[in-house]
Amino acid sequence: MNARALEPGRPEVLGATPDAAGVNFAVFSQRASAIELCVFDDAGAERRLPLHGPDDGVFHGLLRGARAGLRYGFRAHGEWRSESGRRFNPNKLLLDPCARAIEGRFAWQDEHYGHTPGHPEGDRIPDPRDNAATALKAIVLDDPGVAPGCANRPRHRLRDVVLYELHVRGFTMQLPGIPDALRGTFAGLAHPAAIAHLKHLGVTTLSLLPVTRSLDERHLVERGLTNYWGYNPIGLFCPDPRLAADKTPDGVVAEFRAMVHALHEAGIEVVLDLVFNHTAEGDERGPLLCFRGLDNASWYSLVRDDRSRCENHSGCGNTLRVVHPRVTQFVLDALRFWVSRIGVDGFRYDLASVLGRTRAGFDPSAPFFVALRQDPLLADVHHIAEPWDAGHGGYQLGRFPGRFLEWNDRYRDAVRGYWLGLGTGRGDFARRITGSSDLFHHGHRRPTANVNYVAAHDGRTLADVVAYTQRRNEANGEGNRDGHAHEVCANFGVEGPTDDVGVAEDRRRARRAMLATVLLSQGTPMLCAGDEAGNSQQGNNNAYCQDNPTGWVDWQGLRDDADTVELVVRLLGLRRAEPLLRHDGWFPPGEAPAEGPRVRWHAPEGHVMQVADWHARDTGALACTLQDDADAPPRLALLFNPDPRPVRFVLPEGPWTGLVDSSAPTARRPVAGPDHCTVAPARSVLVLARHHVPAGDVP
Repeated sequence: MNARALEPGRPEVLGATPDAAGVNFAVFSQRASAIELCVFDDAGAERRLPLHGPDDGVFHGLLRGARAGLRYGFRAHGEWRSESGRRFNPNKLLLDPCARAIEGRFAWQDEHYGHTPGHPEGDRIPDPRDNAATALKAIVLDDPGVAPGCANRPRHRLRDVVLYELHVRGFTMQLPGIPDALRGTFAGLAHPAAIAHLKHLGVTTLSLLPVTRSLDERHLVERGLTNYWGYNPIGLFCPDPRLAADKTPDGVVAEFRAMVHALHEAGIEVVLDLVFNHTAEGDERGPLLCFRGLDNASWYSLVRDDRSRCENHSGCGNTLRVVHPRVTQFVLDALRFWVSRIGVDGFRYDLASVLGRTRAGFDPSAPFFVALRQDPLLADVHHIAEPWDAGHGGYQLGRFPGRFLEWNDRYRDAVRGYWLGLGTGRGDFARRITGSSDLFHHGHRRPTANVNYVAAHDGRTLADVVAYTQRRNEANGEGNRDGHAHEVCANFGVEGPTDDVGVAEDRRRARRAMLATVLLSQGTPMLCAGDEAGNSQQGNNNAYCQDNPTGWVDWQGLRDDADTVELVVRLLGLRRAEPLLRHDGWFPPGEAPAEGPRVRWHAPEGHVMQVADWHARDTGALACTLQDDADAPPRLALLFNPDPRPVRFVLPEGPWTGLVDSSAPTARRPVAGPDHCTVAPARSVLVLARHHVPAGDVP
């Protein structure tokens, strides 16, 4: 071992950074006594080079003459005292947390654990086996430079954003028009056939399920399954080659960048679902792959009174300790990489409450949030929180700071409950569709902070919400115990598929009414890919391991249920054309004096809703009128009828012209009669205009 082989490097930039002189390596560890850089030649022979430092907790070195393509890893020296959270074992090759590409296919072998699984002394003794031959290895890549997608970002205003959540593979595997060689890939999502569907719908912003390098959990591998969704990360700077047509390290990055650029050219933004709440190393019994071996007690939150164990706020065994300054830096570095080098337009943070956890619990002013708001590059992109985690005090809906948008599961459950007749009252429904002011009207937040949805990747598809009341998750191999056991859903009298024409029509109407509600509500709407086409997962509400037709979008509905697709197209066209449907301010309550648009609520009989009307149980039907200001006549009327029978509505003085009937999207538009009345069919949403609505974007 040549102690002079590495020159001192620059500790400021973590990871492997090539330049004209060679490659600079920098890696953080607060507690390691020494760290070696391990480089491998084409035959797999290893050369170990001690890094310099630590300087402020960073070990570093310049490998002069090295170039992109070099395979490398680290070995960390220090104490093995598992009872104190110290798990250093130099027999284990460790990944660079900031690796830009990863080589190898991970196999669950005992040699990858820091301790010997099943040893009579538990994890108190480090495992002596060397795992370098089979360990994953990082690959040095040249800096690709500023992404072409940075120059053509659509930059949609928040009030104009319509989110569309999809899995790259699941969306493209069966979509008509995608070439077979591109199915399941980034290139497939950039194909004109995929872009044409997205453009036809009128969505503005894709929310992609995880695209970074991840591992399949051991229990899945033993069952012959994979972590299809990808929520088990190991390389947060690495696009996953499993989702690429070109699987070479440089090719994967180039393909992803080209996909972003192509979507931008079509006016579509790209938001990534990134997982910073846990890693694939699992709990304290898991392997030493990267973070745990470099500095377990810094990277992970440990149980205070038993530091041999990981806190498990993620439900996946460990929890990243984002409150640590270097972990905060790691997360911010990853975000900057995806924005500047890949060109994406924002992020959705899985189990985002972890990002704000301190010793005192969740804090909206936690270090990560403060740093994020001060970063000029990251301040200009979308930030969307899943505002909960699996730990105590983890449910934080409405408490995220700044420009964060938040998934609103209370909206989801209230809207489902209203249309399925499962107990949502008219008052709660009205509150949800006007922006959930009880949750978001504080701290200068706006209705757009509220992400409205009725279905997402996690849970039933919308078609299954109206067809199943029981989980059908047997294929996951967990005894049908996984997945949400108490989703708000209804089957209209028949569990699963049916030939009953009446039941099928009731389901179709309820599904269309929920889609219409999402697209007409104040806030930021989100659709789940395939819901517009009646996609079903046959009752599986946790298809995370179903990389097969169960988990892929079934596009048969593009032909069989084309009316529902056209309903979405029409409603999004109306939303673009009508500012009152995307008003980014709070409607004043009642008759309170205020400038700007306002909403008024009406009973079907036509009078303004009174206290008794809000609590009436004889009907769930409800209407609202939207007007430009307090003195202007109403301009739009939205009629909601969740009842299984038609309901007659009395409208303010007209004339009124119908624009949309969710129960019959392509039928002749209804017109209110001379008595200012109209009939809303069973389980339907009607949109009517009192005055001419700009027709430029309305289908």
